[in-house]
Amino acid sequence: MANQKNQQTGVDAVEAEVDHFLGEEYEHKPVPLAARRSAFSMTMVWIGFPMIITGAMTGSILVLGMGFSRALVAMIVGNLIMFAYVGLLGLLGTRTGRNFALLASVVFGRKGYVLASGLLSTLLLGWYAVQTGITGALISSTYHMSYVLMTIIAGVLYIGITFIGVRGLHWIGMVSVPLFVILGVWVAGDAASTTSWAAIMSYPGSHPEVPMSMGVGLTVVLALFVDAGTVTADFNRWARDSRSSLFATFSAFPFANLVAMLVGGVMTAALAVPDANPFGADNMFGYMTGKGVAWLSLLAFVFLLTNLGSVCSHCLYNSATGWSRIVGGHMRAAAIILGAIGIAVAAGNVWAFFIEWLSLLGILVPPIGAIILVDQYVVRRGSEIDVDWRAQAFLGWIAGSVVAFIVEKNMPEWCTALSAAIVGGAVYWGIMALRPATARQSS
Repeated sequence: MANQKNQQTGVDAVEAEVDHFLGEEYEHKPVPLAARRSAFSMTMVWIGFPMIITGAMTGSILVLGMGFSRALVAMIVGNLIMFAYVGLLGLLGTRTGRNFALLASVVFGRKGYVLASGLLSTLLLGWYAVQTGITGALISSTYHMSYVLMTIIAGVLYIGITFIGVRGLHWIGMVSVPLFVILGVWVAGDAASTTSWAAIMSYPGSHPEVPMSMGVGLTVVLALFVDAGTVTADFNRWARDSRSSLFATFSAFPFANLVAMLVGGVMTAALAVPDANPFGADNMFGYMTGKGVAWLSLLAFVFLLTNLGSVCSHCLYNSATGWSRIVGGHMRAAAIILGAIGIAVAAGNVWAFFIEWLSLLGILVPPIGAIILVDQYVVRRGSEIDVDWRAQAFLGWIAGSVVAFIVEKNMPEWCTALSAAIVGGAVYWGIMALRPATARQSS
């Protein structure tokens, strides 16, 4: 027993030294104002998250399914909705200094939050595995290297970025964003030069006889980042004020996410490749390496690692922050353990289930954020953690997810993600409104 206690003391001492060197991550308490970061730093943290090749792939999928003009509408509307959703959730983190797990403790209870935070943290770990798998697959197919080996190398690199903490997210954004802007604009422009803008705008999609509905298109746009958007307090708690928080969010949604989607969408519509495969060679990475120029191929390799390194480190940071709160540990230790799990999962080719993953997120995640917004902006402003379980929040969550499941299966013309959020928030508000005044004040 004494030996175990000494070992734990030694581990705590090492973690304390690491926090002293790299900075504390405040997993279990609000970020104090003295530790907050500049507006520029917050913008780098956020803008580097959605400006990624996966966003370009999603833009390609939308254009293939909907045609360019309808896909453009879905991209713009979806990103504006994301700005409102993520921006409001982010302000809660900024004003309180709390991460998502702490905010969820207020809304779902000091024990109930584990279900919401655990789900999101696990889904985000899955995203880390998906993006790491995409990295390994693209490098393997393009450069004829071992998929497993490249997946492991990429995963370890991304763990290292996450281990640094919020500073690491800032630094990777400083590298990945300029690379994407320069290369993305070149890819879109070079592809567009092969045709006319009129032809791009009128591109009907790969199967115009059975087009993707606007509802499904919006769900794809929203679901791409709805999980990370819901836990946005993990990032925005570091902002010094509300203006910085909103500006950083705006840099991601609509700006960065829309830019990424447009790069893929313009390229796909311009080239009009029959039965294009955005997850294969028909993406901006494949376009660059397909030119057969040695220096461009090398640049594409660096771009892929840094670009997907940005989204992977963000997802792993969110996952590690959530799980460290749940188990009472440190973010950096959780990042190593969870990152290793993610690498193992990625080696099993899990990224191939990308579309199904988005559908799952559209059903389960949006009600969580909507309920937090209704609770903290409408029915219980300024409330604190005071009970173990709040059944009202769970009833709203269940209602939103059930309705979303019905919409997903039977009403494809509707937006699953929006249906889930609206119903979840409305049911929760209704339950709270129907309670006696004395009960509302204590719940």
